[in-house]
Amino acid sequence: MSRAYAEVIGDPIVQSKSPAIHGFWLGKLGIDADYRATHVTAEGLADFIAARRTDPDWRGCNVTMPHKQAVIPLIDRLDPVAARIGAVNTIVPEQGELVGYNTDAPGFLEPLQPLLGDKHYFRMARILGTGGAARAIIAALAGEGMVIVLAGRNPDKARALLDELDPKGEHHVAPLAHFADATDFVFDDREGCLDLVVNASALGMTGQPPLPFDISHAPPGSVFYDIVTSPLDTDFLKAARAAGFRTVDGLSMLIGQADHAFRRFFGANPPRGETDAELRKVLGA
Repeated sequence: MSRAYAEVIGDPIVQSKSPAIHGFWLGKLGIDADYRATHVTAEGLADFIAARRTDPDWRGCNVTMPHKQAVIPLIDRLDPVAARIGAVNTIVPEQGELVGYNTDAPGFLEPLQPLLGDKHYFRMARILGTGGAARAIIAALAGEGMVIVLAGRNPDKARALLDELDPKGEHHVAPLAHFADATDFVFDDREGCLDLVVNASALGMTGQPPLPFDISHAPPGSVFYDIVTSPLDTDFLKAARAAGFRTVDGLSMLIGQADHAFRRFFGANPPRGETDAELRKVLGA
């Protein structure tokens, strides 16, 4: 007997926590469906999409690196948010069409919503990294009225990203190395302001070089946010906490984006709130 399923695709894929997240929610809700991880190479991407189009049990897939932009020509329609970001991380069959969504943007914003709901005189985000994940983060924060300082190894790439994603914004670029050394810059009064420092790169991840960021570059009251999930408590977050800053870890974004995808795949709201702590324990096992 056939069974409904969704999946996550990427290359590599063994590191994905998505099957554990969706499987946890399916179990909690008693939904008779599966969520799998499927290794799909760049060469096999078009054949994969073509095969899934005709599978009546397929409810869609999450898309991880390196396919978030490569899938766009292979599907039929883009949600406006995905079109603006220029990247897709969720594909859903809808009325005979494959529709591309980007749930990274709302997923990233989810743990910040209590702060974003307040009024501020000024909002600034220092975003470190110009890779695939940065696209959704830049678009999400620009949409929340943040002035962005985008730091990358290549400032020209950073400027091109800002011009593409928010051409009317008054944003700034900086070389990543600028933040590596201590500064004696005296920040102005930040009362009533919202400052974020976001690691949108893979730096600090297991097997990657550390993220070069000196804590003196963070204005008082900043919130530090790291999208890395392995390790979950990065050196970047540890240093921020030790200096008295608030922190948000990578699982917050991962669970937030999965929430939006789950609803589209399975037509149900995942159990959140108190069960998030239980889910975090499962993911940490």
